[in-house]
Amino acid sequence: MASRSKRLAVGNGVPRPPGAPVQRHEQEEEDEVEDEDEDEEDSDEEEGEDDEIVDEEVNIDFEAYSISDNDYDGIKKLLQQLFLKAPVNTAELTDLLIQQNHVGSVIKQTDISEDSDDDMDEDEIFGFISLLNLTERKGTPCAEQIKELVLSCCEKSCEKSVVEQLDALLQDASKPVGFLLSERLINVPPQVALPMHQQLQKELAEAHKTNKPCGKCCFYLLISKTFVEAGKGSSKKKRSSQKKEELMFANAEEEFFYEKAVLKFSYSVQEDSDTCLGGRWSFDDVPMKPMRTVMVIPGDKMDEIMDKLKEHLSV
Repeated sequence: MASRSKRLAVGNGVPRPPGAPVQRHEQEEEDEVEDEDEDEEDSDEEEGEDDEIVDEEVNIDFEAYSISDNDYDGIKKLLQQLFLKAPVNTAELTDLLIQQNHVGSVIKQTDISEDSDDDMDEDEIFGFISLLNLTERKGTPCAEQIKELVLSCCEKSCEKSVVEQLDALLQDASKPVGFLLSERLINVPPQVALPMHQQLQKELAEAHKTNKPCGKCCFYLLISKTFVEAGKGSSKKKRSSQKKEELMFANAEEEFFYEKAVLKFSYSVQEDSDTCLGGRWSFDDVPMKPMRTVMVIPGDKMDEIMDKLKEHLSV
């Protein structure tokens, strides 16, 4: 099915939203060391140019489209950014999201002109949102892998009672669990999340009304990219009782989901990070440890969350 524009006003992008952690790749740091001598020689001449680059703000208009076959590579790359080295078949997951494109959207740059950079691809996606109903997809390898992943990490991070609660929730066929996926490039601001989530909720309601897949979700499972100050959250006790204020969210809006979650825990992915996907993160020059935060949100709390998103992200 060809991609069609949903004509959503998803806003424009800036280099990096204020307060977001900064990612520094290891290769970039090595290049900085190697070029240090050359940079010192030319620093005076290039200082003005560097200042101009740092202060430059690039505005990009985004538009939302239905998910299509052309989005395979972009969606898979963003899924790998979330799962890193976790044993989840991102290729199969991407295929499923494309097949059920009656729900979900991708965001792309609006109206790329002929004068744009030659490297700019009109099919390049800057983010996507979708949902995989884990209850409906029971037995599908990637759905089972996602459940195994969160249960395994829960066992390492939480008390036995929390693990049993999560297991029971995932096994209860009478109360479907939807795995909510909302991924985007780090430079894309959180304002795009509001219309994306609103549109998804409309599509899920319509799917439920017409008996299409993904329609009914009693709970939403979300795996959020988060960070803590390096050295914190190392013990099992600390991880299981981790305070909200210790966490920084790569997708700022996901803190509102966290507040309404009935079950939540975090686990480190520092060992899974690499130069291509994980990099090194810092905030105000303080080293940050990459985490993943799992949360389960009741479906009847989504309206409250949407109201919070409207309150804080409306432009």
